[in-house]
Amino acid sequence: MYQSKLFTKTRKEAPKDEVSKNAQLLIRAGFINKEMAGVYSILPLGLRVINKIANIVREEMNQTGGVELQSTALQKKEVWEKTNRWDDKVVDNWFKTQLKNDTELGLAFTHEEPMSNMMTNFVSSYKDLPIYAYDIRTVFRNEARAKSGIMRGREFFWKALYSFSKDEKEHNEYYEKAKIAYKNIYNKVGLGDKTFMTFASGGTFSKYSHEFQTLSEAGEDNIFICDKCKIAVNQEIIEEQNTCPECGNKDLRQEKAIEVGNIFSLGTKFSKPFELKYKDEKGEDQFVFMGSYGLGISRLMGTVVEVLSDDKGIVWPESLAPFKVHLLSLGKDEEAEKIYNQLSEKGIEVLFDDRDTRAGEKFADSDLLGIPYRVVVSGKSLEAGGVEFKKRNSEEGKIISIEELIKQIS
Repeated sequence: MYQSKLFTKTRKEAPKDEVSKNAQLLIRAGFINKEMAGVYSILPLGLRVINKIANIVREEMNQTGGVELQSTALQKKEVWEKTNRWDDKVVDNWFKTQLKNDTELGLAFTHEEPMSNMMTNFVSSYKDLPIYAYDIRTVFRNEARAKSGIMRGREFFWKALYSFSKDEKEHNEYYEKAKIAYKNIYNKVGLGDKTFMTFASGGTFSKYSHEFQTLSEAGEDNIFICDKCKIAVNQEIIEEQNTCPECGNKDLRQEKAIEVGNIFSLGTKFSKPFELKYKDEKGEDQFVFMGSYGLGISRLMGTVVEVLSDDKGIVWPESLAPFKVHLLSLGKDEEAEKIYNQLSEKGIEVLFDDRDTRAGEKFADSDLLGIPYRVVVSGKSLEAGGVEFKKRNSEEGKIISIEELIKQIS
């Protein structure tokens, strides 16, 4: 892509009312645009990152046996009344609206009820189970006070998977697969060494649920880490569970963290209100045993920025970067164009800074955008035998040939 064709521009300053680092940097770099408190448009560069995160999540969910669908944002009042979660006194973050005929509807903030209701059309026999259905979509939460940039918005992008199993044993087998899948996701997005599976309150059907928490001073949660087991306990249950749940270690260290995912055992909490049953091998009715597995995709993008950025700007891992290479031309557009075409023909994603601007501005913008590899084409580099090649997180660049460049980044 030619940078001159991007309608977005970098900014030296973020909006004065934006206090979170993730939103400040993403706005300044042109990845998102703030529409109002807690609501951000995802711009072209940001969408490339969001899609890469979504594809990593999709790959891991498919690996567990997940099947993707697209659920609706508009949800029926009657469905939610069956679990008493339509009432604002029970759930206070609904966005609600009305049809022309005064029928009340809700804008989706989660999908346990609609998904359970839908499955009554498809589950009748033990042969129909298990089902692991997920979707990746925009959801809405009427937060009283939106904060933390894109990590806590009123409109955001997420993945939710719901498991429908014959019994607790079958559910637990999938639950363990989900743990592994989530760990794989955080490794792939560059947060694996900073993200801990965290024991949290389990709700109705299990002693614990599990969150995935990434260490960051911007986090809203306090967790207590067992360095022996590389797991943690959320502060909300620390009085009840003040030792490591796996090894009994009492020496837990406290850290601030951002919740980047959670998994729950739901049991029959949602299948019973909807009469979601199946006939077992004896012909007897049994309620479906459910689980829920959530992950905020836009939140994960914000977390990566919070955790991996430096004083110059964003530092994207290769797996998420909107482009692999940022190609800068310093007055040698014709030569740079040839290199751009060579790299593109090799299937390498390149953002070509062909703008007629000062070298200093190009370098500053490149650091702010955070693309993993910077390649500078100038009279000086060409005289030295090639291009200046620099990794985003390295202090110094080096002159290498075009052949060596292609070898290093292919």
